[in-house]
Amino acid sequence: MDTSTVVTPPYVAGPLQLGPFRGLMLAPSRVGDPSSARAFARPYTSVATRLSRWQARGQMHHDRDPALYLHEYTAGGITIRGLVGLLDLSHRAARIEEAAVLPHEGIHPAQADDLADRMAEMALNPAPILLVHRSGAEARAVLDELRSNAPDHAFSDRAEQRHRIWALRDPERVAVVQRSVAGSRALIADGHHRYAAYLRLQQRRPGTAADTGLAMLVDHDDTPLFLGAIHRVLQVVRLEDVALAATLVGARFTPARPDEALAALGPDTLVITDGSAWATLGLVVPADRAAVEVLHDRLVPALPRGPRAITHHHSAEGALGHVSPDQDLAVLMPAPDVDLVLRIVASGRLLPEKATSFQPKPSLGVLIRSLRDG
Repeated sequence: MDTSTVVTPPYVAGPLQLGPFRGLMLAPSRVGDPSSARAFARPYTSVATRLSRWQARGQMHHDRDPALYLHEYTAGGITIRGLVGLLDLSHRAARIEEAAVLPHEGIHPAQADDLADRMAEMALNPAPILLVHRSGAEARAVLDELRSNAPDHAFSDRAEQRHRIWALRDPERVAVVQRSVAGSRALIADGHHRYAAYLRLQQRRPGTAADTGLAMLVDHDDTPLFLGAIHRVLQVVRLEDVALAATLVGARFTPARPDEALAALGPDTLVITDGSAWATLGLVVPADRAAVEVLHDRLVPALPRGPRAITHHHSAEGALGHVSPDQDLAVLMPAPDVDLVLRIVASGRLLPEKATSFQPKPSLGVLIRSLRDG
């Protein structure tokens, strides 16, 4: 299979359904520890046995009764709360208007197939995918009341994230939350390939535990994830190449000092540099589009040569560290807007690869789901 192929993953049909499960949790001393991540490596068929061994040693906890879990974590001064449960994957949407879960990036089929094989061999969903939505008032009221009680688990992990977890098991309150959640649509913030892998497993094994996949639903109006930019480096492209392409697509290429260029960075203005010379690139960005779309759809195809490759960097410093005059260019991007991303995906479009960076993500091992629990 061509590993460069990018496709749109299928859509899960609404209503959005999140069900209880029996949470698996690594001991606090193992959460966020790189050695714990290696426990989910090959041979995958031995992973469930390894975790059972950890449980026997008291290094992992397995809840006896199913629950929806409210997971609050703090990292880098940002606190996020999400509802963790089993996302119903058993119904596909024929049209975008029917979709309950909205991806904003394409996926590589070979990578999704590989992840599905791993999860099947491990008999686990090792971590929840991260979804963003706007919660209904009823669900928010139940979760606020739940949070007024002492958490079932509270600890700091090896990566210095702080965690608090509450289990919601009361059937009436679970039903209230589920009814409230059912009326919303969720954007995939992190885990597009795992989401696609869930759908592959469900297609292979309908009517089994694979009908659901582990997900964390974050209320954007309560504790919004930070949405940052992902910058680009265009290999074997020069400033004059961008200047020429700008004239062809109606963009404004303006040489500038570094401080002037960085101050101008905004929704329709990019910063271009080879590490020596700097410029701003003013794009014509329609109201229903993002700057990253215009960059990839219009400007890059208009370049007189290259790029030989495009690399992605989560910090401006990282991008600048990979450029040199007459060799490569850094393109510093503005952070996208969540509501704009939602409008784009609700219209049926996807953003280019590596267009968003939702942060912070929870450490691995806080909540795991065994497919053997059903």
